[in-house]
Amino acid sequence: MCFMERGIRNRTAVAAGALAAMLGLPWGTGQTAQAQQQTYEMKISTPTIHDIPDTWARNFAAAVEKDSAGRIKATVYPASQLGSIPRQIEGTQFGSIQMELVPPEFMVGLDPRFQVMAAPGLVDSRAHGERVAAEPAVQKLMLGLGADKGLHGLALFMAEPSAIISRMPLRHLADFKGKKIRIFASQFQSVAFERLGITPVAMSLGDVLPAIEQGAIDGANTGISPIANFHMVDAAKYVTATGQPAIFIIGVVNKKWYDSLPKDLQQILDNEAAAQSHAINSYAVTEIKQAEASFTSGGGHMIKLPPVEQAQMMKTLASVGTDVSKRDPAIAAAYKIVADAAARTRPSPTR
Repeated sequence: MCFMERGIRNRTAVAAGALAAMLGLPWGTGQTAQAQQQTYEMKISTPTIHDIPDTWARNFAAAVEKDSAGRIKATVYPASQLGSIPRQIEGTQFGSIQMELVPPEFMVGLDPRFQVMAAPGLVDSRAHGERVAAEPAVQKLMLGLGADKGLHGLALFMAEPSAIISRMPLRHLADFKGKKIRIFASQFQSVAFERLGITPVAMSLGDVLPAIEQGAIDGANTGISPIANFHMVDAAKYVTATGQPAIFIIGVVNKKWYDSLPKDLQQILDNEAAAQSHAINSYAVTEIKQAEASFTSGGGHMIKLPPVEQAQMMKTLASVGTDVSKRDPAIAAAYKIVADAAARTRPSPTR
């Protein structure tokens, strides 16, 4: 029976080859046509909701479905529906999720260089962050870091400056001392906050609100958009807009899945990722303003440090990037790339 089946398969292959030759087509054309008709599922995971990363994801999903004529079926899962940030990273790395969007420093366990974008003082404003994220040298560095860990980098963009939400007002640098504050998983953040007298606690976004409600932490370093969109005002009424560090977002896909796509679909993903990373900037500016308004209308209070103390904070944090990166030659080289890009794109002081 096996010999009969093998003979049938062989005769079918010969016939297909003969037909291709008669039509003047290269052998394998039928297989190529089949690949062009195949559809590919794309689960996109983000930790946020009604926010900059998941808006980027929805716009990207709609664009790639349209450009691929439905060959890519993309679905966005916001608010950590597919698991905490570490689980989202693992899922994308091993293929149960096709794409994730997170701050790159959460991927420090895969490669410590992922954290270099979290250095305090790297950028001076959101607009400056846009320019740094778009620098070719920065793109090449950050999007290539996961290649040997099963990931293909697609996008890097600026989300927003940091802020600290807290249960008590932090109006002065002295108020920071002794507080337990959630940070992202990064030595750059932990060293920076320790210099301010804070006890840093690395934590995934989905765990922040329960931790504040239960008193496990006094507050959290995050963006004003998650603060507003997760209704953290119900647990903490004060936000101190430190502006540091900047929050960037990286978009990576499972490399095996990406490599399995026809070249034209790969090109669609690459092109749309670049396009959406530029398009999200105008939305982000509006979203931040709306988030601040939402927080204050819900009873929250926005705080800024006095200018002298803000300057003092920046002076205290100025050497964090250099001090942390010099501990590891690979991190030092990566930090130099992003620091040089920040210097190139920093506006000249007004004369």
